[in-house]
Amino acid sequence: MNRYRANPRLLPLLLAGLAMLGPFSIDTFFPAFGRMEHDFAIGAVAMQQTLSVYMGTYAVMSLLHGPLSDAYGRRGVIFYSLLVYLFATIGCALAPSFHWLLLFRVGQGMSAGAGMIVGRAIIRDRYAGVDAQRLMAQVTLIFGVAPALAPMVGGWVLYVASWRWIFGVLALFTVLLALTSLVALPETHPRGRRTPFDLRHLLHTYGAIARDRRFMLLSSAAAINFGALFVYVASAPVIVLGMLHLNERQFPWLFLPTIGGMMFGAWMSGRLAGNLSAARTVALGYMLIFGGAGLGLLLNSLMAPSVPWFVLPIGIVGMGVSLAFPTLTLLMLDRFPAVRGAAASVQAAMSLGSSTIVGGLLSPMASRSGLHLACGSLALSVCGFACWLLYRRITPNPELQELNPAPVGDMPAAPASERG
Repeated sequence: MNRYRANPRLLPLLLAGLAMLGPFSIDTFFPAFGRMEHDFAIGAVAMQQTLSVYMGTYAVMSLLHGPLSDAYGRRGVIFYSLLVYLFATIGCALAPSFHWLLLFRVGQGMSAGAGMIVGRAIIRDRYAGVDAQRLMAQVTLIFGVAPALAPMVGGWVLYVASWRWIFGVLALFTVLLALTSLVALPETHPRGRRTPFDLRHLLHTYGAIARDRRFMLLSSAAAINFGALFVYVASAPVIVLGMLHLNERQFPWLFLPTIGGMMFGAWMSGRLAGNLSAARTVALGYMLIFGGAGLGLLLNSLMAPSVPWFVLPIGIVGMGVSLAFPTLTLLMLDRFPAVRGAAASVQAAMSLGSSTIVGGLLSPMASRSGLHLACGSLALSVCGFACWLLYRRITPNPELQELNPAPVGDMPAAPASERG
């Protein structure tokens, strides 16, 4: 019997905190880039490597955290990943040279994504139907503050201490998460349901997931939806400093409406759970996404970027993205109930790949003007909606393809006849 019982009030906070490690590891030390460049006697290009090595290892490990939890259990993978992250973060704080800093950033990238990926599997292991959607929405709501909060925390720490203490604060946060996980995180994947971890089996599992058209369409829709919002986030310096003519302390003009919209959308998802079908919930999300993207296109066609009109449509897009995301995620995980960890890993990898393309290719091209950004956001919205429409077209009676009303952790993967 599992002696660790999930606290219904604590579990959303814990899972959201675990998911926050990823964005906190990226954004928290942004304000310290200048001081770190000075201390290590490096340039801005070299400093960007601290992000590149982190994102690279994060991407690779995102394909492994889930299968590891399928094989060895959710709780252990999260706890030991936190220990690795703690060691790497302390190493970043004490790094004697830039090369050591890069090495420890690799360690952070290897471990930071476990909480987010395995946490999604935990939610679907333990809860079903309306309860799963509500908990996923609560986690999304709390997690939504991380991208906006992280740079503020870094700025506050930098105001009173050295940049090294930014990593010190991350280490303290990790200790808190590890202790809480140790005493309160339940094991939701018992030994009888675990699948062996080996390369051949892993490749077979990923092959089955990749061949499942419904899963891939749902995952693509979720990733592209976020891209419609991320194109603005990735262009934040150009938007705030160039288009809106604000200063470095006024980034909240962009991030607070964005995060506020995401949090409200996640709250709406939780409130609508059980009252609207999955199909109608996602449809409402797309109405908001298209409404925000269309309003942005209209306003940027009529006037120069200015606050609050430029940022208002972005918040509406964020609202729609967060409203649809919990339902899309649960529908995805239900495609492969026996290997939810692996399914969550594929979803995370696709989302990361989409964000990389949007941030590395689309954002630099679209950030030439507010109108270009609005067009890019609208185009991504159309692509995400097309994936959703295709999913509904190949899903018989889509209104009836709802979240499973009971836990299905012992069910097999999606049958071959349903994979097209």
